[in-house]
Amino acid sequence: MMSNQVTVSLPEHIFRRAQRFAELTGSTLETAISDMLILSLPPLTSEFDMTPIETLSDEDILALADSQMDVAYRNRMSSLQFKQQAGLITAEERAELHMLMEVYNAGQIRKTQALVEAVKRGLRASGAA
Repeated sequence: MMSNQVTVSLPEHIFRRAQRFAELTGSTLETAISDMLILSLPPLTSEFDMTPIETLSDEDILALADSQMDVAYRNRMSSLQFKQQAGLITAEERAELHMLMEVYNAGQIRKTQALVEAVKRGLRASGAA
């Protein structure tokens, strides 16, 4: 697996947490931070997302066109947006909000592609939601 080296500044409390994690796992600080990133950053696209829209069945196109973000994630995103607007969001919450927004936006793009394909196939009328 290819890897890239990155220099990053961490808040002191995060650095101490990462050091402690490295000690507990018997790994280097670099490996511990890398492992934590791998565990905390879910893929933004799934295998299904990589499938060309045109190759999906009519049933899959309609399901994707009608899809919505999971309720728990949607609620968490709303809560974090409220905290951000109120100026009460932490750095960790801001990063979580950013990730949720990326997932939401990627889902919306995929949903739009499915709607376009549904119209093309005559499964939906133009302008229908």
